[in-house]
Amino acid sequence: MRVAVDALGGDNAPGEVILGALEAAADGIDVTLFGPRGLDTHGLPLVETTEVIAMADKPAEAVRAKPDSSLVACVRAVADGAADAAVSAGNTGAMLAAGLLHMRRLPGVLRPAIAVPIPARQGPSVLVDAGANADARPEHLVQFAHMGSVFSEELLNVHRPEVRLLSIGEEDEKGNQLTIETHRLLREDDRLNFAGNAESRDLLRGIADVVVADGFTGNIALKLLEGTIAELLAELRQEIGATPMGKLGGLLIRPAARRLRKRLDPDTYGGAYLLGLRGLAVIAHGNSGRTAVANAIRLAARGAEHRVVERLAERLPERVRV
Repeated sequence: MRVAVDALGGDNAPGEVILGALEAAADGIDVTLFGPRGLDTHGLPLVETTEVIAMADKPAEAVRAKPDSSLVACVRAVADGAADAAVSAGNTGAMLAAGLLHMRRLPGVLRPAIAVPIPARQGPSVLVDAGANADARPEHLVQFAHMGSVFSEELLNVHRPEVRLLSIGEEDEKGNQLTIETHRLLREDDRLNFAGNAESRDLLRGIADVVVADGFTGNIALKLLEGTIAELLAELRQEIGATPMGKLGGLLIRPAARRLRKRLDPDTYGGAYLLGLRGLAVIAHGNSGRTAVANAIRLAARGAEHRVVERLAERLPERVRV
């Protein structure tokens, strides 16, 4: 699988991005970096670019004003058929804008959405949208539910995935105007296996196979989960090492602790698919280190290998009409 990687995307670029790309390339993935001339890629192919989109740049303006930026160039490589997937830990809004400009939307899709695997106790569930659309309408969320359902069926092998709507209570009438109206539309859509509302406290428990939210709410929930998990794991390590008895106990629970860390650590997944485009794009965390970058590239390669875009294109047309 050919994966185009934005070498200048993210807080730790280009150093950690290059090291992550090297790690993924060691698995046999065909990785090409996009960045400035003279960048030391340690032997990986480099497509030279002359511009960079910063995290603070306004996405749509930056994408049009900087067509030779590393981010736009790697997205354009997918649109032109020179790569099977694009990966960036850079400006999320710019990835969305570049995808809309160069890859374009799949037929019938109103808004692309970010789909993130949540490491739930009973197996991964999908949170969609996790940040692509801060403002959304009820019909957008219904489409997110369909995209998430197809993703869960085709990529996670879940038969008739259960869908829930992220809200402030399980009762049907709980929520703001957006969630109440979305709830009504989801309930009326017999193409979905809709099971009602979900609360954020139940996300790690695996409350549903697909959890739907607007991008603002979904992104807050995702980052709260990630931050809480990171702090708990860090505190656990500190407490274990604080006393001799703690260190002895730590040796005994080390295998279980490693399994838990592997399941919960956001770096394990590395990134998220931007669903609804005609090409495959993976958005990595802005603070990604080499492990997260490598896993984001692996995620992109798996998506290309499993034909995520093609499967969505085949399955969505009869389902995205609201």
